[in-house]
Amino acid sequence: MQNIEKKGRRAFMGSAAMAALLLGTRAAWAFEQGGAGRWPKVAPPQSPRISHVIDQLGRQRDDAYSWMKFIPATGERTHDNLPEAVGAMLKAENAYADAILAPLASERAKLLDAMLARASGDTAAPALEKDGWDYESARLAGAAHAIYTRKRKGGTPEQLVDEAVRAKGQPYFRSTGHQPSPDHRYFAWAEDVIGNDRHRIVIRDNQSGEIRTIVGKDAYGYGGLVFAPSSRWLFWIWRDAHNRPTRLYRTSADGKVTDLVYEEKDPAIFMQVKRTAADGFIALTLAGPETAEVRLVSAADETAAPAIVWPRKTGVLYDIDEWNDGLIALTDADDAFDMALWRLDPKSFRTLETLVPHRPGTPILQLQPFAAALVRLERVDGLHRLVILRPDGSERTVAFDDPAYAIELPGEQSYGASSVMIVHQSPKSPRRWIRVDLASGKQSVVQEQAVANFDPDDYEVERLFAPAPDGEMVPITLLSRRGAPKDGKAPLLQYGYGSYGVPSDPEFSIPALALVDRGWRYAIAHVRGGSEKGRRWFLGGRKFTKRNSFTDFIACAEHLAAEGYTAKGKVVAYGLSAGGLLVGASMNIAPTLWGGVIAQVPFVDMLNTMSDGAHPLVPLFRPDWGDPLADPKAYDYIASISPYENVRAAPYPPLLCTAGLKDDRVAYWEPAKLVAEVRRRSTSGNPALLMTDMDSGHQGSADLKSEYHQKALFWAFAMRCV
Repeated sequence: MQNIEKKGRRAFMGSAAMAALLLGTRAAWAFEQGGAGRWPKVAPPQSPRISHVIDQLGRQRDDAYSWMKFIPATGERTHDNLPEAVGAMLKAENAYADAILAPLASERAKLLDAMLARASGDTAAPALEKDGWDYESARLAGAAHAIYTRKRKGGTPEQLVDEAVRAKGQPYFRSTGHQPSPDHRYFAWAEDVIGNDRHRIVIRDNQSGEIRTIVGKDAYGYGGLVFAPSSRWLFWIWRDAHNRPTRLYRTSADGKVTDLVYEEKDPAIFMQVKRTAADGFIALTLAGPETAEVRLVSAADETAAPAIVWPRKTGVLYDIDEWNDGLIALTDADDAFDMALWRLDPKSFRTLETLVPHRPGTPILQLQPFAAALVRLERVDGLHRLVILRPDGSERTVAFDDPAYAIELPGEQSYGASSVMIVHQSPKSPRRWIRVDLASGKQSVVQEQAVANFDPDDYEVERLFAPAPDGEMVPITLLSRRGAPKDGKAPLLQYGYGSYGVPSDPEFSIPALALVDRGWRYAIAHVRGGSEKGRRWFLGGRKFTKRNSFTDFIACAEHLAAEGYTAKGKVVAYGLSAGGLLVGASMNIAPTLWGGVIAQVPFVDMLNTMSDGAHPLVPLFRPDWGDPLADPKAYDYIASISPYENVRAAPYPPLLCTAGLKDDRVAYWEPAKLVAEVRRRSTSGNPALLMTDMDSGHQGSADLKSEYHQKALFWAFAMRCV
């Protein structure tokens, strides 16, 4: 890797002087903000610019806010180990944001109350049936956390875990990976009590009721733990010092024996582990954006070394499961860019036949094998449909006639079941759990999300298409109150993501309803970089075509204004993580189009982050963004689109950025730098705000009130903007 020479750095000012400069003086209340008196007259913190010249590939830049970056030598960032200057900066920014947002307290409270009232009847998913046991999680009315239970058919529920008890006394709590062992003796899950996605793993012995922690720290919970078919072992993934999943371990259910199964040396490879559908194998998937390798541990010998199905090869992705007494591979091999489905010999891994050929524009998204049929989720014209493939080769299709909707195919369904459970929803249709008979295709609604004081007929969902500058038609999902006029007067919140091939599906959202009930429209811009139109839609907004994502997003707002759904200057842009890159770049390109911008934990310091080889995600995602350490073309392109690098003298809209102190994916200094630079160069006088959660990481604590509290803040900010 090319070294980066850093030079020209001035002596760092004393921390006391730094704090004074950041916090300003009490006389600052006389500072006049823009926005026609819309915002309080409070002087913003002024972060010092300290020259930090970086020479890279014959190019030179001065990252004058690089002093904001802090990575501790060991452990995670905390309130206590921050450098004094950084701590003072974050404290000053939070105080300023609180002062600017203080007048929104009443509206925030009303929005929060409206969301919680709608969710007061919220029901959990129906029970997951496994071998005569029903496993269920539910959140009682008014509760912030779920309780997990199981029961025999017609029996009394047995409590497995009360997450309110687990979360008590913790500044942060988020859990994942809840699962019974195949023999139902154990129940396991992973929980993060720090906020940095480094989990501990907990097992309950259902015979004794004892709950014990078998992995104390540094586990990876998202697809990172699974019981062996015998229930004797738990396979789990460990995260290294850079927060990368790099090792697979096998720990006995009693926690007494732990063995290393596999270690990955390539930092550009990500790991996940699962048990195949018929419990024949443990499958370790090793994948990057452009390569994959699956290693299998047979149920016949759970302590054997994993066997490679196909060696990794650049340009070939695949995933393995089992069905119909054999293995199946979902793959893009042989230029099947929207995926094909093959049947493999379970011993030699040789391809036996093509079960579903490649169909350009009809991507296969997910598989759920059953003994009676193989169920797949795919897209046609950007919308989900379900296809049931039987062993005799016959198929049945399940789709819906909503203008825009989403289907989920929950995992962990019993291989021997005679029906498949799906979840249907749309922006005006709450979640419905539907059981589809695998033989007849007959549908029966098992459960519906209960939403108080809600009538779906009060709302309207439209699927629109905005012409992009190059002629592509960009899908838009739009939620409005029924009968809302198209007179250009309504404000609109436009959400987008558009990276890594992750789609923005048109899902039901109680917070979105709360905003629409106040006369707004809510739009999802399905821009390139996502996968709504298949892999080519993803590739059209990736790497050297990334600018298409931004111009698509802008085209969506302009189209909605031209059609009278809103007006320029009344659109508030909202993006999360890589969606923060989307809204930040769109703000730089067209600052006067937006009434405001909300960037949640935003990826906005692209050039510096992608030049940091020690970052947990940089080696993995170089194929998506390019490598500015080795490729001059990549350097120049990233430099041309990075939001932080491209702030200019212009009338910027009000900007609200959030961050998590313990976030290792998108660190707090990325939005901090952007806010400081926008504040320095904007000609409008509008506020640029940074709010840092000092106890969380990339995600907030997993309770309903926390989620709705943040959305209420965002919506109140948006309402004040326009």
